[in-house]
Amino acid sequence: MLIGVTFLVQEIKSLPWWAIVVVAFTVWQAASYARWYVAYKRSGATLAPYRGDGFLGFLLVKNVLKKRNEGLMPEFMTSRFVDMGFDTVRLRIAGFNVMTTRDPENIKAILATQFNDFALGIRHKQFKVVLGEGIFTLDGSGWKHSRAMLRPQFAREQVGHVRSLEPHVQALIKCIRLAKGQEFDIQPLMFKLTIDSGTEFLFGESCESLREDDPSFVSSSAIDPAIKRGFPQAFNISQNYLFTRASLQSFYFLITSLEFRKVNKTVHAFTDYYVNKALNATPEEEEKLSKGGYVFLYELAKQTRDPKVLRDQCLNILLAARDTTAGLLSFTMFELARNPEIFQRLREEIVANFGEGEDANLDDITFESLKKCEYLKWVLNEALRLYPSVPQNFRVATKDTTLPRGGGVDHQLPVFVPKGTTVTYTIYATHRHQEIYGKDAEEYRPSRWGEEKVKKLGWGFLPFNGGPRICLGQQFALTETSYVIVRLLQTFSEIESFETEYPPRKMTHLTMSLFDGAKISLK
Repeated sequence: MLIGVTFLVQEIKSLPWWAIVVVAFTVWQAASYARWYVAYKRSGATLAPYRGDGFLGFLLVKNVLKKRNEGLMPEFMTSRFVDMGFDTVRLRIAGFNVMTTRDPENIKAILATQFNDFALGIRHKQFKVVLGEGIFTLDGSGWKHSRAMLRPQFAREQVGHVRSLEPHVQALIKCIRLAKGQEFDIQPLMFKLTIDSGTEFLFGESCESLREDDPSFVSSSAIDPAIKRGFPQAFNISQNYLFTRASLQSFYFLITSLEFRKVNKTVHAFTDYYVNKALNATPEEEEKLSKGGYVFLYELAKQTRDPKVLRDQCLNILLAARDTTAGLLSFTMFELARNPEIFQRLREEIVANFGEGEDANLDDITFESLKKCEYLKWVLNEALRLYPSVPQNFRVATKDTTLPRGGGVDHQLPVFVPKGTTVTYTIYATHRHQEIYGKDAEEYRPSRWGEEKVKKLGWGFLPFNGGPRICLGQQFALTETSYVIVRLLQTFSEIESFETEYPPRKMTHLTMSLFDGAKISLK
């Protein structure tokens, strides 16, 4: 046998280099298939149906990026499930094995009941250049440490501190009044609002983007004005790059440019300024800077003095604190403008509880009182259902495992998931599934949340993820959104939509917003 092996080696050595590469690739493929087949048979599960594009998934990547640039990616991903007739399928993306699902039971397994079977995969490598070692990029012990460190920062007394939002809402109302009851786009203002409130919550000092065009406003900040004004747009651009890097799987490193490096430098310089300010502050300065209120960064600095840890965690939290809340506010106002009867019903509840105009009592608007506004809760739930902040997410199998459903003739049998497989779960498609929400699943109808069947949704409604990695800032986002909506409807009694396209196109990077903004009027 030794003679035979020696002869084979000699024969291979005599081949041209390209033939050796072909032989090696073929052997590797055969070995990989053999390992996969043995594992598949041992699992006792079935296979999810396969639907590829015939070219290792590169055509699918091209189509996804094309649809994203057109503002149609969420609809494209949802239509694939509908057209295929399956809720869980296998496919190839950029040459890699991928499984995608909208089945609530499979999503539950990925995020909760089989949590240890899945991880973030290479997300850390894809996002590290911007977000570093933060709660959204880490797995295992690093993630557990981050979550333990950040959880106290989102205690009830912090998320319930609505009074700090009022100056930003006043600045928002002032900007809206500049339109004098005529058409304007409210979405950019919502992003400015949440970056202003988010930076104040995190750093003790607002970005003041809502006031930057006010000639009478004088900033007291010592940060470089160019960095301060450039940060919001730089943060947007960096997220676009991160989304594309994630789409290309292991080829993420191909997505880089001078622009990417430039905006990352601005993002880091902005955050580093406040981190250094916090680390160098005396107790007296810290008290003065925090204005006697709560500042996330100063509280976090009591647990660690590592400037990189502080920067990374703040950027991870800001990503969620700004974008998800701004998106929810924009989509909510978009739908309220299209549905004036819903706007009026919501306004009636708000006025009954908190007054309006000059008679509004801001002291009555608290964390507890906002949660008691039932119709407001329905309105926001319906916006979160139709427009989840993160329309699609993914995990990677850490070992050979299975998912509960998707195989067999009736698609109810467990399906095999090989180690290393990326599993995407499309919440956007789950939230619009007619088997879960009925024939009117595409309709914005807040009253559905008063019906008995919604109590049985379980994992069919997942706007803030689920399981151990459920969003820490859920109540923070809902409280801020509720407060802003209440204050706007106390101030304005009429709304009108100027949108002609429905459903609206969506901008998708790491989170989702309106592709063309939300053109409305408020009087």
